[in-house]
Amino acid sequence: MMIRRKTREVRAGGTFIGAEHPLTVQTMWKKSLHGFSEFDLKEISALRLYGCDFLRFSVPDLTSAEILSNVRAKADMPIVADIHFDYRIALKCIEYGIDKIRINPGNIGADWKVKEVLKAAAGRGIPIRIGINSGSLPRQLSALTDKSEAMIKAAEEEIDILEKNNFSNAVFSLKSSDVQATIRANRLFSKQYDYPLHLGITEAGPLTAGLVKTSIALSELLGDGIGDTIRVSLTDSPANEVIAGREILKACGLYDRGVNIISCPRCGRSTFDTHSFINSVYDELYRIKEPLKVAVMGCVVNGPGEAADADIGITGAGNKVVIFKHGKLFAKVDENKGRELFLKIIDEMISNKPE
Repeated sequence: MMIRRKTREVRAGGTFIGAEHPLTVQTMWKKSLHGFSEFDLKEISALRLYGCDFLRFSVPDLTSAEILSNVRAKADMPIVADIHFDYRIALKCIEYGIDKIRINPGNIGADWKVKEVLKAAAGRGIPIRIGINSGSLPRQLSALTDKSEAMIKAAEEEIDILEKNNFSNAVFSLKSSDVQATIRANRLFSKQYDYPLHLGITEAGPLTAGLVKTSIALSELLGDGIGDTIRVSLTDSPANEVIAGREILKACGLYDRGVNIISCPRCGRSTFDTHSFINSVYDELYRIKEPLKVAVMGCVVNGPGEAADADIGITGAGNKVVIFKHGKLFAKVDENKGRELFLKIIDEMISNKPE
């Protein structure tokens, strides 16, 4: 059984990070806050249904901070403000009650500015994430050959600032686009400090490359019991970042909610288009919160047998769709009625599950 390292507890809004609390998944809003609309609020609600625990926004100016305060009032999850360089923006976000602030004290400016931000955050009980990225290290550290060592030194400088201001309500992240540097830095940090760790690979790349890099790094660290919250940074949608985060935690045995999809990659023997069917039910499946094992198979040759332990499965035979429950044939209908019946049966299964 995996034993997680013991950290201090941090609370952002109504969600806890660290200590013995479950790992959380987060993502970042990909658009400017300027022009934020009711449509965007619907997208935020969808992210919550996918399993997002925190949503971070870039806040480059005071107008964005004001817009974010309105978003926070309507959003159904904790909101994080990502701020650089201007301490006034951080103060305004704290005043507005934003649930968590992401800054680097070292780039906020003079000591008195840092002190003002930390004092305000402490007064409101708002945690701060200190983000250390290998691509934006202080000049004196960026020349170091060992990027993991450079990130640790940068983190130590930030910790020194926090401790001088008696501030401890913080989460740290040490990220690089280099997988091995990220793993080494987080292992070193976890041996020396008990701050909760936000894990991820920064600028990981497009969907496939980003998933490979992030999965390798996170599985190594999570396997060591390191990590309290994660973000999968992809050149892709926030929804796919959240779903990927859920799947990584699930594969590591750290997430037991939601759907577990077994699906056939398709071959020349396939009589059922698994690709288009998965795409047609993708949103509905990933919004399921209850544990449910679903199989989408390409043919009746291997379908039922390979997914015998699934709660529900579907495959095709000619112009018919075959639906099976727990490995046994349940229904056979015309292809154009398959999706509707499949989702209806899932709804009934979830509704009939004991509390």
